[in-house]
Amino acid sequence: MFGLVKMRHVAKTLVSTGVVAGFAMALSGTTMAAERPFGLGTLATAEQIAGWDIDVRPDGKGAPIGSGTAADGEEVYAERCASCHGDFGEGVDRWPILAGGLGSLATGDPVKTVGSYWPYASTVYDYVYRAMPFGEAQSLTHDETYQVVAYILNMSDVIDDEFVLSNETIGSVKMPNQNGFMLPDPRPDGQLASAPCMQNCEVSTKIIGRARIIDVTPDKQ
Repeated sequence: MFGLVKMRHVAKTLVSTGVVAGFAMALSGTTMAAERPFGLGTLATAEQIAGWDIDVRPDGKGAPIGSGTAADGEEVYAERCASCHGDFGEGVDRWPILAGGLGSLATGDPVKTVGSYWPYASTVYDYVYRAMPFGEAQSLTHDETYQVVAYILNMSDVIDDEFVLSNETIGSVKMPNQNGFMLPDPRPDGQLASAPCMQNCEVSTKIIGRARIIDVTPDKQ
């Protein structure tokens, strides 16, 4: 009780400083936390939750309002991305290649790029906004992120120059390898054929592939 009285007294002295609103929010959170089991922690504010809630679903739900085209993104990409990923997504030194590789996944030398491997355009947006540029994560605005993603997708011929990538259209973009992540479930209705073995289990194994170049696959099964 003394703590709350003291906090209210301090709050009154901070009115003239302009920070009373934030202090009142903290005081309210402390009071509400005391009503919960163990009285631990404070309730997250809507602003704090919004700062973490930045993921985008494959269907586009959760995408922030914004838009951009490949033409818009060319300048942003050149300034913020090209030093690592190359002017045309070819990769610099050991930095990842972003474009090309279409149709290479089933070959002996697959090239996994945004265009050839990633399943959804929302995955590209989520990663670029969350983690790029390297060392300056989340420094891009929503519009800049849409612009950069549009430029990357355009380099892999996923969208054309005129396509406007936005919160309304990102869920409609069809990525070349989208079906490559859809694995069929052979079980009838997705159910186990029999009760699973939980101990002393003997499971038959069959080698279906071998590591290339370095032979690390055992000869005996």
